[in-house]
Amino acid sequence: MAHASTTQPIAFKVLTVNVHKGFTTFNRRFMLHELRDAVRNVAADLVFLQEVLGTHHRHAGRVENFPQEPHYEFLADTIWTQFAYGRNAVYDNGHHGNALLSKFPITHYENHDISVSGPERRGMLHCVLQPPKHHSPVHAICVHLGLQEAHRQRQLRSVCDLVNSFDPDEAVVVAGDFNDWRGRAHEVLRERANLHEVFVQSTGRAVRTFPASMPLLALDRIYVRNASVHTPLNLPKKPWDKLSDHAPLAAEISL
Repeated sequence: MAHASTTQPIAFKVLTVNVHKGFTTFNRRFMLHELRDAVRNVAADLVFLQEVLGTHHRHAGRVENFPQEPHYEFLADTIWTQFAYGRNAVYDNGHHGNALLSKFPITHYENHDISVSGPERRGMLHCVLQPPKHHSPVHAICVHLGLQEAHRQRQLRSVCDLVNSFDPDEAVVVAGDFNDWRGRAHEVLRERANLHEVFVQSTGRAVRTFPASMPLLALDRIYVRNASVHTPLNLPKKPWDKLSDHAPLAAEISL
């Protein structure tokens, strides 16, 4: 009891965005530098990234201003001193995957391969965070699910199995690109793992994020468990509509 009494309530800001390997829709322009500025302006404590490059030898040799370091490190820069990367897709020129940038210490991380079959590689990156002066850890899971419904259903069950392996009193944030244009993830995650999507809870529906220039599909999500307050944040359309093929999502989380 004495240990619990020393804890302090915390609030933090979450941002999630599929960065499309640093390119705009149809790979027309490389926008990672502009994307880094936009991410900084949100001032999030946790940044969930999908389709972020670890390396790409061909682009590095021919794309102007292509960072030599992994793109998650380039985006983290000096703002997010903690980061973790989960490699999902490997090809001749390099690899990409999910990443988490954090202002809280990351005490442990593990990348889970949730690919089902065929060439489509998918993963969920699980990070254990320890916010200062907070008595219990926070679990952050960055996901990128498959394009096929049957694959997504299996992957959603994997997410639930992982979440249910945690202490039931610990806070969980699951964010990323769910590719769930039919909106079927909400019920699965709610019924199986008590996860609730912040925009659905607040406004009654998920936010459309794809394509970024004129969003029609609600593919990106932020789900939480054991959060006392979770408030969606409205981000401006510009410059985000030109930085990737996905628009970002952001929310304030209080524990």
